[in-house]
Amino acid sequence: MTDASSVRRVEVRKDPLSIDAAVALVAHGGAGAIAVFLGTVRDVNEGKAVTQLEYEAYSSMACAEMDRIRLEIESEITDARVAAIHRIGSLAVGEVSVICVASAPHRGDAFRACRLMIDRLKERVPIWKREHGPDGPYWVGWEDARCVREHDHDEDHGSPRDPSSP
Repeated sequence: MTDASSVRRVEVRKDPLSIDAAVALVAHGGAGAIAVFLGTVRDVNEGKAVTQLEYEAYSSMACAEMDRIRLEIESEITDARVAAIHRIGSLAVGEVSVICVASAPHRGDAFRACRLMIDRLKERVPIWKREHGPDGPYWVGWEDARCVREHDHDEDHGSPRDPSSP
């Protein structure tokens, strides 16, 4: 168990993630429940094969935003303690890309805090994902701001495109 005030509970790193190390960040005597979320690299996304993922981040900004999120959740849910660690670099199918953990006196609050952490992390933290598959690599969720969907040309700028859209 750790002293909450002496340990940084958010991190962006290249090294593989440890569930036990993440759980230790939130474990304490008053924690009657600890919820764990693991995000892993899957082999298919939106019907396309995926062979690997690359994550990139603006690490200092990502950590600062993750810590803001952690503090928000801990102020919203009494006695909750939250941590999140995200990997960057190249990851193979099956590898863990993110761990979010939350402890609380009761399971409902632990589950809720853990869910809020991953949801807000995905919404707000500057971490970008590039998928690799048989059609080559492409950035997920990226669209060239210079072009709009109505722009009529074949260049997809590295982003997957719905063939039914104009």
